[in-house]
Amino acid sequence: MNFPTVYIRSVLSRKEGFVMRRILTLILLLFTPSLFAADAADFALQGVDGKIHKLSDYRGKWVVVNFWATWCPPCLEEIPELIGYHDKHKDNDSVVLGINFEQIDSDRLGSFVDDQLISYPVLLTNNKPVKSFEPLKGLPTTFVVSPEGKVVGSYLGGIEAQMLEQFIEDEKRDREERS
Repeated sequence: MNFPTVYIRSVLSRKEGFVMRRILTLILLLFTPSLFAADAADFALQGVDGKIHKLSDYRGKWVVVNFWATWCPPCLEEIPELIGYHDKHKDNDSVVLGINFEQIDSDRLGSFVDDQLISYPVLLTNNKPVKSFEPLKGLPTTFVVSPEGKVVGSYLGGIEAQMLEQFIEDEKRDREERS
C-alpha cells in the first residue's frame, strides 16, 4: 500500500497538494475519542526483557504504540516495517513500542520476539485494556503519541514505515505553521 501523496504532489499545486495530503492523512488515521483527552497518555507495562516500560519515559520523542498479537496475520506482516522504522529513528526523534495484546506466556513471547529479530521493546498486557488507548477496534492498531505525550493519531490495520514518516512529518509541519 503506497501512500499516494507522491503522485498528488506532482499533479497539484503546492497549496492543493497540502490540502489533499491533509485530507488523505485524516482518512488514513481514524480518530477515537481518547485522542481528544486533555491529559497526556501514560502506562507502565512489563516488557519481554523483564523491565517496566513507562510511556512517559519516552517524552521528547514521537512514540509509535503498536497493538498486535502473534496469531494476527496483518500484525506479522507489519513487523518488518516497524523494525525498519524503529531502527532508523530510535536514536533521533521516534521509537516504536509493541504492545502484545493476547494471553500468552512471556517466555513463549520472548522466543517469538527473538525469532522475528524484533529490535523495539515488546510489552505485555495479557489481553487487558491500556488506558488512553481504548477501546481497540481490532488488531493491529497503531497510535502516534507526540513528544508531549498526547495521542495525535491512530490507524487500524497493517501500517508501513512510510505512512508513519509521512504522518509525523505532517504533524511537525502543522506545528511549525501554528507557531
